[in-house]
Amino acid sequence: MTDRNVLGGPLEECGTDPLTGFYRDGCCSTGPEDLGSHTVCTVATAEFLEHQKSIGNDLITPRPENNFAGLQPGDRWCVVAVRWLHAHEDGVAAPVVLAATHENALEVIPMDTLRKYAVDVPDDVSDLL
Repeated sequence: MTDRNVLGGPLEECGTDPLTGFYRDGCCSTGPEDLGSHTVCTVATAEFLEHQKSIGNDLITPRPENNFAGLQPGDRWCVVAVRWLHAHEDGVAAPVVLAATHENALEVIPMDTLRKYAVDVPDDVSDLL
């Protein structure tokens, strides 16, 4: 079975430099092991990264022991849906790549909210209108 994105199509790659995803496969795939639901493909901003650090999700500090170099603004990264929503509520949500955001993110975040932060243009734009 193929993972689906929030637009109903096949889940596209989020990022490989740095390599993202709960499974570190470049995609925001999820499964029973992913208790946090790392399903939202974001383009990190400085404000978003600082906000995440302030709520205990430090994505900036390198952790070589985990093969994690730390994120910089502009990096694409799969984040936990609830943490992205928290950033949205605090006015610092990062842009979202809808085609690379897993459909399970919709269990937490309304599609209308995700659309406001969309930075990709799908092949079929009718869903965005």
